[in-house]
Amino acid sequence: MSNSVYAINKGINKPIEFKGLKAQYVWWLGGGLVGLLILFAVLYIIGINTFICLGIIAIAGTTLFIQIYKLSRTYGEHGLMKKVARRSVPTFIKSNSRTLFFKRAARK
Repeated sequence: MSNSVYAINKGINKPIEFKGLKAQYVWWLGGGLVGLLILFAVLYIIGINTFICLGIIAIAGTTLFIQIYKLSRTYGEHGLMKKVARRSVPTFIKSNSRTLFFKRAARK
């Protein structure tokens, strides 16, 4: 019998990470870059000078990279989704009567 050596994949169930960007921020950066490409094409087709187009795209691209990396460092893998979800949770619930609670207790 020969000894078999199998490689173990230790990256299973780990989030996607690319050069420091975690999880959904990789996709947001990709979408932003596609948006910048479309913006450049539109500006070029309109007839704006090429160097002005490049300047606008360079500034917008730099801002995009800085903001996405800042979000990734600040909130991590799931933090931004948790922050957005927390907005939909009410701070308090106001009830003017207790009849709702009595009706449920009577059904059981």
